[in-house]
Amino acid sequence: MSLDLALTIARSGLAAVQRSLNQASQNVANADTEGYTRKSLVQTAVTIGGQPAGLRTAEAQRAVDSALLDRIQTATASAAGAAARERLLSGIEQAHGAVGAGTTLADAVAALQSGFIALRATPADAGEQRATLDAATTVAARLNEVSDAIGTARQQAQDGLVDEVASANAALREIAALTLRIRIGIEGDTAALEDQRDAAVARLAESVEVQAVRRPGGDMVIIARGGIVLPLDPDRDVLGVGQATVAPEAFYGAGGTLPGVTLNGIDITAQLRGGRMGEYLALRDRTLPRLQAETDLAAANLAGRLAAQGLTLFTDRDGSSVPDIGQPYAGSSQLGFAGRITVNPAVTLDPGLLRDGTDAISGSPVGASDFTPNPSGGPAGFTTLLDRVLEFSFGANAAAGIAWPTIATAGLGPDGSLASPFAAPASLAGYAERVTTAQTAERAAATDSRTAAEALRNALRTRFAIASGVDVDAEMASMVQLQNAYAANARVMGTLQSMWDSLLGAVR
Repeated sequence: MSLDLALTIARSGLAAVQRSLNQASQNVANADTEGYTRKSLVQTAVTIGGQPAGLRTAEAQRAVDSALLDRIQTATASAAGAAARERLLSGIEQAHGAVGAGTTLADAVAALQSGFIALRATPADAGEQRATLDAATTVAARLNEVSDAIGTARQQAQDGLVDEVASANAALREIAALTLRIRIGIEGDTAALEDQRDAAVARLAESVEVQAVRRPGGDMVIIARGGIVLPLDPDRDVLGVGQATVAPEAFYGAGGTLPGVTLNGIDITAQLRGGRMGEYLALRDRTLPRLQAETDLAAANLAGRLAAQGLTLFTDRDGSSVPDIGQPYAGSSQLGFAGRITVNPAVTLDPGLLRDGTDAISGSPVGASDFTPNPSGGPAGFTTLLDRVLEFSFGANAAAGIAWPTIATAGLGPDGSLASPFAAPASLAGYAERVTTAQTAERAAATDSRTAAEALRNALRTRFAIASGVDVDAEMASMVQLQNAYAANARVMGTLQSMWDSLLGAVR
């Protein structure tokens, strides 16, 4: 081996050690940088004509477990979606009131029933009449509040969906631009670009659950849950959704007014799952319309069963008649009634109607029996109406031996496609309690889902950090070895220089 070749080999060794030291320093400096993965340099021996010729150092390589990274993104989508669901459902839980504090919708209905019981004992007592009227006002206000909270949450879901589509488009454009730069490979540090791309995929996963398929040459394919391939285009948005004002009667689907999510103009709403986008769709189109229907049915049956006995205590806000509880929910005046229910102005002006009744009833073989209101100047101790209200309006039967129509648990929602997850009790108080329990449990279930998803995501992140993150102690130990290697290569070069000097001196 010539001295010139030996010097070249030693010089390549020094250069390789220098690059490795630089990379180790970069790893240590970014040990706490979010999204940074450990980089290492691959070195290969070089031979020319069968003779050693030093070594070649390739570009930095990442230490990444792609399968683990995909699991983290899935858990991230679940955690983000559950957090969005928990946030929107919390307002509905608050509107229902704290369970156990005597302020829930079920408590208000029970208090109204208790008010009628107290009034039955002293029908002419103006104070008891006013107290019962106040209880009715509280029920109507609670129904209004719950309905308003559901409507607010549903509008927030629609608005959140628009925001998430914009966020997803931004992430897709960023992924596309980074993929192009990685494929071209002219910028040197492709590993750093891959870190940035993984961060963009993680942001996309919060919006919608995706799987990132990495291909040779730096290419990447993004597949949403459901098998939808999301195109990567750095210059345009591929997802779309329209703005909308959400009313109780609005729905997505054939004949509906709510917009779906499109991919290059094609509706993919039914295929989207996971992430905040998936949860907003589920809330807007399924969960919240069902909660609205259950609340509306509680209001409609309360008003309808009282009116059927001769007491129109509640009416629609516009003063129209009480909804027909015998009609299917979808398309009827029951839809949205919980947000419009109010105490009958006539009863507010004359609380004595709580004793006397508001309407004469012509009996029905399948419904309530005949009733004639207490006439003006009639008996102050009139209890006929109060007995009917307590026995039948708040009971399971419309008349002796005739059951009330079962409160619907299917055919719910504006389009009649939804169903409650419970069987409806026969009594008003029982149904109100079931609705309160079921709807407040939705938030609790969302909290449990978020907690579990976050725990899984954090555990996976910890595993990823161990496998792909920077171990500062290991990097420092490596730097010590590299320093020793640098010193050894420097001594080789020093020895070769001395040999050159000796050879040149001999020639002179």
